[in-house]
Amino acid sequence: MEIAVFNIAGKETGRKAELKDTVFAIEPNDHAIYLDVKQYLANQRQGTSKTKERNEVSGSTRKIKRQKGTGTARAGSVKNPLFVGGGRIFGPQPRDYRFKLNKKVKQLARKSALTYKAKDNGILVVEDFSLEAPKTREYASIISNLKIDGKKSLLVLNEPDKNIYLSSRNLPNTKVVLYSELTTYDILNSTSLVFVESSLENIQKSL
Repeated sequence: MEIAVFNIAGKETGRKAELKDTVFAIEPNDHAIYLDVKQYLANQRQGTSKTKERNEVSGSTRKIKRQKGTGTARAGSVKNPLFVGGGRIFGPQPRDYRFKLNKKVKQLARKSALTYKAKDNGILVVEDFSLEAPKTREYASIISNLKIDGKKSLLVLNEPDKNIYLSSRNLPNTKVVLYSELTTYDILNSTSLVFVESSLENIQKSL
């Protein structure tokens, strides 16, 4: 499958970029996508939620009333979880939510997500470009020229470009990543996926 290459003015250059069927036209695997997105979101969790249990609450351990004859339930101390200010029963504890996912499953998930994006005509290819200085206005004009302003856009670069990154970070619904950092979640979370020519070549080689 071939797709037109645009310049930053939003006009076709007359060249075509090839989207390989082995990456952009496979049989999508929804379960692989689910697992990869689940792992990505799990890895974002800090897992630092913590409440104090009975043995960690400060307070006296003196028995507050006699065992029998009060007509109410027995109680051993003010740290009893049933009392206000007592410990928390089965509260959250620090934990690691990360889990392992095989490399081939992650690759299959990315290919499946790229296939869905290609079917929805959500992929654009622009010729390699750079900005002389960080200018949000210039990046906004590029987005406008490509007619994707107002949409969630993801620009995939071949190599780090500080000026492009700084120019885009103040704009809502825009994100810039390297091709090596492209995740299934980012692909699915964007409406328009914009590759620069060199990054498209490398992502196809890596997958």
